[in-house]
Amino acid sequence: MPFRAHLPAVFPLFATRPRYAVRHLLKTASVPDRTVPFVHEPPATTLSASGTSYDTTPEAAFAPRMSEAELTDLSVAVPLPAGLLDEPSLLASFVDYRVLVRLSAVENDALLHGTADKKIPGLLTLPESRQAPLGDDLAEALTSAAAEVEETGGSCDGIVVHPFTYWELVKGGVLELLARAGITVSRTRMIPRDQVLLGDFRAAATLLVPDVASLALRRGAGPEGCDLIEATTRVGLAVHLPQHFLLLSRD
Repeated sequence: MPFRAHLPAVFPLFATRPRYAVRHLLKTASVPDRTVPFVHEPPATTLSASGTSYDTTPEAAFAPRMSEAELTDLSVAVPLPAGLLDEPSLLASFVDYRVLVRLSAVENDALLHGTADKKIPGLLTLPESRQAPLGDDLAEALTSAAAEVEETGGSCDGIVVHPFTYWELVKGGVLELLARAGITVSRTRMIPRDQVLLGDFRAAATLLVPDVASLALRRGAGPEGCDLIEATTRVGLAVHLPQHFLLLSRD
């Protein structure tokens, strides 16, 4: 069954609780179902600290060029318990609340680590992004790193952390301070516990959504011959300014 939608975005609980996927940090563009041209703007030279005039800023030496982003399909297949197909309303609820949340996890995985076909580059492994050590004082590390993000002319508007790190931020009152500063924090198990990704997400990258998706019933295709529900959604990622990302890691 085809859908004109981006399926991870219609997971019902996203509308009623403030948990943000990686997708929520990015700006989104509706695009045709084909390769999408975009402007990629890497630094022309090694990045250095910004001066106090435009000519001495890193962005004065950025080198814009045209690039292309390919679209790819993200899919997840979930086993159906015996008898569920005989309960239409329960089946619909299972798709809404259990299948789509798994597809959102697949999307987080793809956006952070990239896809096997290389059509989506992983935000954790962009060759032109920046890296720094993650110190023991989490609040100090994040505030210093947020300022460092802005050395390339951006505005730190998002952070991706593991749930264990997220709840450390809650405990210390740091999450509230970050929210006041306009920073959205996404928590996902798809990032290692010892890493934090900061960036100007909305300026640095665009999630490309052609609104091509589907749900399929795969009879007998699961473990021990059970039926599967397969959800698929098509996306792409245009990375404009990889230097706007800063990855903190503990050794």
